[in-house]
Amino acid sequence: MHTIPITVSLYAFLATTFLFSCSAYVAQAPLSDDKCTETTVAILGGGMAGIAAAQALSNASIDDFIILEYRDTLGGRVWHTDFGKDKQGKPYVIELGANWLQGLGSEAIENPVWALAKKYSLKNTYSNYSSIRTYNETGYTDYRYLLDEYAQAYHIAARDAGRILTQNLQDQTARTGLALAGWRPRKNDMAAQAVEWWSWDWEDAHTPETSSLVFGIAGENLTFNQFGKANHLVLDPRGYSTIIQNEALGFLPNPSGNRLRLNTRVTRIEYSPRGVTIHTTNDNNKNSNTCIRAAYAICTFSLGVLQNKAVTFDPPLPSWKQTAIEKFNMGTYTKIFMQFPETFWPTDTQFFLYASPTTRGYYPVFQSLSTENFLPESNILFATVVDEQAYRVERQSLTQTKDQILDVLREMFPDKHIPEPTAFTYPRWTNEPWVYGSYSNWPAGTTLEMHQNLRANTGRLWFAGEATSAAYFGFLHGAWYEGRDAGENVAALLQGRCVEDVSTASTASGKEEKEEACGERIFYEQLNGTTPLDAYSRLNGWPAVSYY
Repeated sequence: MHTIPITVSLYAFLATTFLFSCSAYVAQAPLSDDKCTETTVAILGGGMAGIAAAQALSNASIDDFIILEYRDTLGGRVWHTDFGKDKQGKPYVIELGANWLQGLGSEAIENPVWALAKKYSLKNTYSNYSSIRTYNETGYTDYRYLLDEYAQAYHIAARDAGRILTQNLQDQTARTGLALAGWRPRKNDMAAQAVEWWSWDWEDAHTPETSSLVFGIAGENLTFNQFGKANHLVLDPRGYSTIIQNEALGFLPNPSGNRLRLNTRVTRIEYSPRGVTIHTTNDNNKNSNTCIRAAYAICTFSLGVLQNKAVTFDPPLPSWKQTAIEKFNMGTYTKIFMQFPETFWPTDTQFFLYASPTTRGYYPVFQSLSTENFLPESNILFATVVDEQAYRVERQSLTQTKDQILDVLREMFPDKHIPEPTAFTYPRWTNEPWVYGSYSNWPAGTTLEMHQNLRANTGRLWFAGEATSAAYFGFLHGAWYEGRDAGENVAALLQGRCVEDVSTASTASGKEEKEEACGERIFYEQLNGTTPLDAYSRLNGWPAVSYY
């Protein structure tokens, strides 16, 4: 049975002591000598998780909080920009980051992001993944039958992943699972490699070799089997982030007020049983160094920010937390937008899959926006690259990338004149100091307990975001759920309420009982392996001496 560690119980005791030792929602003495602004809760990050956390606090009648956001607007990785222009000279709006409403249509339970989309009339269009043509270096080549072959193997692998999870067997890579299910394309079968990229890498931003079979498939199932299979592409001229900004208006009626600080970079976080002090700066103003003192802080930084040590923690995060941060992967998903003088590709097709003759994942998919129900007659096409290919395009110039893409398009459409684009752009996610990547992924061999250490609080410092979601990592609704959960738990601690946050577990007697935590999240100071020391023997091919 997983019990709440002594450390967690101590924090819960200190939180209770805090409530009795001072008036409600008042922060404690500063952890440094700086003169700090005082607040009850500091929310670090104004993306989906941060706003969901603030909403949860507001719903609990806790309105003394401050949101700190690096950028000049709310939204985080839900990031849009103007691009190109229409026939009247007005720019289009494209989404550099999150772009889809994923998993909707279920009558049993509604995806919270879909609920927000309906609430604010977010313009979106169904993505039909069956609307696809396939190409290689010679032009149009129909290898769509490989999509069906992959789907059959994936179904078998998904069934095996469920068996591994429910029977507590050792995890394996997605590559192993797919191979055992009958799908293992040869390295020189570039059509099959392109199909595999379309079917796996495009969603996970990692290869099957670097992805967990169990949690990679579980993450897909928990979203699409629960909320519905449909994906809708957001095409709203206000930008996808309008749902986040409009939600914030519910508890931030004055966005320019003191409770929201934009253009604010967090440099250091000091935390103790007395509270949390956040040191910040504004890179546009060298004299803007400030600090905020809070009873609690909710950190919604991306996994990439934590891994790149963009913020100093004082004291350093405990070893179990640091290990968990480094255990998971941060992927990069880069969309490359281009507008042409004309639409030279079929307007009745949404997706175009390209199999490079030499390199897996080399500009493998193009998506048309110049299509009915999207942005017709916009002449806009966008390509997507992930992982190592995304890092490559980030390191090179726009001109280099543009020329490479034009070469690919000329191979795909040899009978067409491919002109120079009139507009061309893409983000460089891995280089952005406020995110350092796109979204997280679980490598093989990761356990639920290790992930719990990623999401667990360290005393009064809480963590939330898509990466802390075991069920919905990589999804925008994962960030929403985790932000809400952190906000509700912090509110419960401040108000002396208990939140049932731990699932039913079996005791040694075989009975089931609920573990209950007063807001605090459990963590595991030590995670043991699967092989006992006495198994390291000649019987298992191990030398008698390990030389450690």
